[in-house]
Amino acid sequence: MTTRGRQTVKLIVRLLITAGLLVWAFSQIDLGQFRQAVQKARWEFLIAVWGLTVILFWIRSVKMRLVLKRQDCYVGTGTIFGATTMTALYSLILPGILSTGVKWYVLKKNTGKGSNVFSSMVYNQLSTIIIMTVFGLAALMISNPASLLMPGSKNQWLLPAVCGAVLAVVVLVTLLLLNGRTGGRVIDVLKLLLRPLPEKGRQKGNEILDQIAVFQAVGWRFHFTFVLLTVVDTLIGGVVSYVLAARTAHIIAPVSVFVWLCAGIYVLGRLPVSVASLGIREASLVGFLAVYGVEKPAAMLMSMVLFSSLVFMAVVGAGYQLFWTLTGKKTAQPPGEDPPWKQAQESSE
Repeated sequence: MTTRGRQTVKLIVRLLITAGLLVWAFSQIDLGQFRQAVQKARWEFLIAVWGLTVILFWIRSVKMRLVLKRQDCYVGTGTIFGATTMTALYSLILPGILSTGVKWYVLKKNTGKGSNVFSSMVYNQLSTIIIMTVFGLAALMISNPASLLMPGSKNQWLLPAVCGAVLAVVVLVTLLLLNGRTGGRVIDVLKLLLRPLPEKGRQKGNEILDQIAVFQAVGWRFHFTFVLLTVVDTLIGGVVSYVLAARTAHIIAPVSVFVWLCAGIYVLGRLPVSVASLGIREASLVGFLAVYGVEKPAAMLMSMVLFSSLVFMAVVGAGYQLFWTLTGKKTAQPPGEDPPWKQAQESSE
């Protein structure tokens, strides 16, 4: 099968997964009750969600500028912000992490250092995923939905115990991986674990691990600053946005629940199995919030509010795309070079 044929098959599979998850989520909803939820919604919170999303994107741009600076790539925060909003635009077309290929394209054209930009993006993405995973596991330990699913059961401790064990492993491996003395050995072990994978998957995994090695000598102050910024954008742009979206739909639940839902949906959304996390977000909120007594139409409305913030940033990204194209910035596509969405697709092969 040709490369274009494989890309087409993968896209069809992802669209089918997205459609399947959405069909399941909407099959759980009574449309009459959903209309009532929309009519009773507190739409003033919607503007707050959009505003927080802008702040979230700006904080992420500051983080990316910090990482790029370590790679001798000097890009303004405004340019990175524009590239990030364009990623939101292309995430409506490209599934999962593939849409970040657009940001790589833009930053590469501004710096002329494609490999350095790639290393920075790998560190940024993996570090954020790890921190979100830590947040999610800790929140699961605190909220322990098993106590609601299995009231009176003696096995309620099992979920917090498993989460605690996984959390300890994630933190330990991360610390060893980023340490200049132990990082090389950890990478060798991880490469051994990748051997059972198909050749392409193994090569990509090895390439990512090699890029992470670049940041083993930057010092703990840099890592601490990055973690601090990620914690801020997780709490402000992520968790608070979820809480406000919930308030829009009159949903009341423990904050810890929104923490692990936000973290889980973010991590699952990085997988190239859905378009703009559609289906993943809806199925997760409709399914898991029901455990806490939340009506499914309200959970669906909450998911739509969150999705609308992505659409809002995609509109901003479309404005940046149009501006850069009309003004002939370096981010415009050079003659004879593949457009960014095609480069992103090819990079996944």
